[in-house]
Formats: sequence, structure tokens, C-alpha cells
Amino acid sequence: MYDYCIYTQIKKNSKACKLFHMPGHKGSGDFKSRFKDAPIDVTELTYTDNLLNPTGAIAKAQKDIAKICGAVKSYITTDGSSSGVLALAYCASKRGNKLIVFRNSHQSVWNACKLFGIEPLIVQGAEQDGVLQAPDSETIERLVSNDPNIAGVLATSPDYYGNIAPLSGYREVLKKYNRLLLVDGAHGAHLAFGGKGYAGLYADMWVDGAHKTLSAYTQGAVVSVNNEDLVPVAEEALSLFRTTSPSFPIMASVEYGFKILANKPAILDRAKTAVEEYKKQSSFTFYKNDDWTKLLIDFKPLGVSPDLALARLEKRGIYAEFSDGRYILFYLSANINLKELTNLEKQIIAIVSNKRLQNTFKERPALPESERSYSFQYALKRQCEWIDLDKAVGRMCAKNAGLAPPCIPVVVTGEMITSATVSVLSHKYTYGLKNGQICVVKKW
Repeated sequence: MYDYCIYTQIKKNSKACKLFHMPGHKGSGDFKSRFKDAPIDVTELTYTDNLLNPTGAIAKAQKDIAKICGAVKSYITTDGSSSGVLALAYCASKRGNKLIVFRNSHQSVWNACKLFGIEPLIVQGAEQDGVLQAPDSETIERLVSNDPNIAGVLATSPDYYGNIAPLSGYREVLKKYNRLLLVDGAHGAHLAFGGKGYAGLYADMWVDGAHKTLSAYTQGAVVSVNNEDLVPVAEEALSLFRTTSPSFPIMASVEYGFKILANKPAILDRAKTAVEEYKKQSSFTFYKNDDWTKLLIDFKPLGVSPDLALARLEKRGIYAEFSDGRYILFYLSANINLKELTNLEKQIIAIVSNKRLQNTFKERPALPESERSYSFQYALKRQCEWIDLDKAVGRMCAKNAGLAPPCIPVVVTGEMITSATVSVLSHKYTYGLKNGQICVVKKW
């Protein structure tokens, strides 16, 4: 059984005088009456330990988490998975100036490439049931075998749709060419407790977004390393990107999120069984994925707009993760049960039975094939301008733009804008546009 080191330490001293150190709320007065965690929201003190140089409770918590994740070293971060992704890319930048990334990479990946001067080599698989898949190992090998400047791969696995990349195949290829396998596993922390394709089984370094699927506060995450050679540079990276004033409640919750499932695995087993039972008895069609925590109901067979259905669900107090125009994603965790899922089904059935919603489904446009003219870094360094989307065909993109959710870029900085690009970006839900305009590289 694992002890909850951080929570026990700060709770034990929660009644200590806080008048003469940060934070400003002092854990008292009206603030305390409104925010119940105020007494344990402390700073780095003689009894609390220091995240940037841990020797006490935090050090023990991170050591235990590393054991649970199967890592050489694990580091808690209270800055979300994004700070971890920056750390991954920083480590890659010490090995080469190019990095293979997925088209459906999180915004933090593209930001990291900007910050560290990395050229992203964009790869993608085919669309399946309207969802972009991960690339195969052969695609990865074709790239790394011909270019020594490629540091490795920064894979997204699992993605928002619960698709898990073929990490075992990537590992084999990258080991052959002595390159890094880095994994943004923000959506897969629960896989540390069994399940297909946990990043920690294959990656040199990876991120677990604890707050997404474990019982942890928002912004809680863990960065783990399995490659001893990366430990010094990983620690340097984290010292650059993590806050110097981490939230102790968030840190304590991250530790709890991992240890509660390690201590009581039956909790996770019950939730997985509940989801399996629900799917067996459900009348809906689900997107077939590898991850039970991503429940995607397909509204195409229903002939109903998922956007309209979601709006009505929200009026009933039910909030999903998102609607992408075909699927509604219900993001689950170990805290779900069969009764909740059965009730959800009843609510959706009542909504889609409404005659006003019949035949409202509209096919979402497929992602177009990209056309690259110049590099990502080249385009970043050029002057840019905003022009009307319908006048942008043939121009070079200067800022990523795509469909939201789940924020997959249709066109990436340095790629050419085509008529197909414009057609897709004319869809209702997009990001990267401003008042119907797109940012392009200025002509000479």
C-alpha cells in the first residue's frame, strides 16, 4: 500500500500560523469559508518540501509514482501536460533540429517547435470512420532512415478519440536508428494500470495528464523518463517550464490520483466493466477505439446533429467533452458507474426522438491532403498578413488553422492553402481564423 505523502504532510501542519508567508489569503477569513482547501494551499516551507529540489514528501511521492508508472524518474507538474510537452521537445532539440510529429498534435507541440527552432515533420494516417489515425511504423522509418537531423518522434497516444498509436513498432524503428520516442500521453494516465499501449512501456520520455483520467485537480500531470541519458536534460527542461510556485493541493491530488488506483485496483476494474456492460446493452453506435475512457456516440446513423443534441443535453445539466459534428465525446474515468451511463442513454434517446431534430445531421468535410512549399521555420520568420479566407488559395499559411474541436490543424504554418483547405475551414467550428480571415505569409 502506498501512503499519500504530500497530502499527509500539508494536512498535518494545516493549522500552523500562515500570517507571515505566502499565499496572500492566509488560509483564513471569508476566503477560507468559500474555498475549503485554503488551509492546505501553502508555499515552500521547512515542512512542505520544494518541487524544484525535493528532499521530503514530494521526493517520496515522485519516487512512488515512478514505480507505479515503470519509470526511472517521474516528476509532478502543476502546469498541465503542456509544460511536460515543452520539456519533451526541449530534450529533442538537443539531439537534432527536426522532429516527427502527428498532424493531430496538441497546440503545445506546435508552440514548442516555435520556441526551440524545431522543424516539425508532419505525419498522419488515413481517416477511419471520420477520424484521423496514427501513422504506421513504415512511415516513421522512411523518414528517420534518410535524415540524421531527425531527433525522433513526438507521438500523441492515446488521442482525443481513444486511438492508441503503434508505439511498439515505433520503438523498434527508433531504437534501430538511435532516435528518441517521446509520447504526449496526456489522455492516457489510466493506462499505467493495465491496458493496451501505455506510453511508459515504450517511450524514452512521456507525459501523463493525471487530471484528465485520474482523480486529480485540473493542471495536475506527471513527466516520466525511462532513458537514463535524458534525466539531466529533462530536469533542466522542467526547471525552465514549471512554475516556481506550484500548487500543493494540485501536487497532493496528482499523487493521490496514481496511488488510489495502485492501492485499490478494483475501482478501475468496476468502471471498465460498467462501460463494457453499457455498450453491450446500448442501442447506439459507438466509434471503435482502443480506450474505454473515450465514449464516442456516432450521430450519423441517428440522422441527428450532435451539436443540436449536445445543446439540449446541456439544458438538462449534462455536459460532454465536445461534439465534432459527427460524434459526441463523453470523457470517462474510474469514477463512472453503470447507473450514470444508463441514465445518459435515456436522456439522449429522449432528445434524439424529438421530431424537430430528425434529418438534421450534416456530413463533416474530410481533412484535405496538405501541400508543403516551404518549411515551418521559414514561414515563421517571414512577415505575415491577414486576408479573406476565400482569397487565400495559393498562399502560404503563416499560422495554424483547423477544426475545433478537437483542434486538428487543416493547414500548418508553411503549408500551401488549397481550395480544399478553404472548403474545410468554411465549416462552422474552426480555430486560427479571425473575422473570416486567415494569416498568410506576405508576398515580396
